[in-house]
Amino acid sequence: MSCGNPHDTDCKEVLDRVYTFLDGELDERRRSDISQHLDECGPCLEEYGLEKVVKQLIAKHCGCDPVPEELRSKVLQRIEAVRAELAE
Repeated sequence: MSCGNPHDTDCKEVLDRVYTFLDGELDERRRSDISQHLDECGPCLEEYGLEKVVKQLIAKHCGCDPVPEELRSKVLQRIEAVRAELAE
């Protein structure tokens, strides 16, 4: 996705990192770059808002049970594989 406007941080990169941004797992520089991009880019901000709501819903209904590390690892690997396929 791209809004068509030039940004220091590409729209695709922002959307690829939205979950790590929401989880607070980015270093200060990346967090600042993505925050600035979201302030400037309406389409990404809309997408970010949707992602945030979905994440909050999941946390509300599923956040009580700890996720086994093996399952978490498999899910993250699959997400990366799908992203790689979409990038081709």
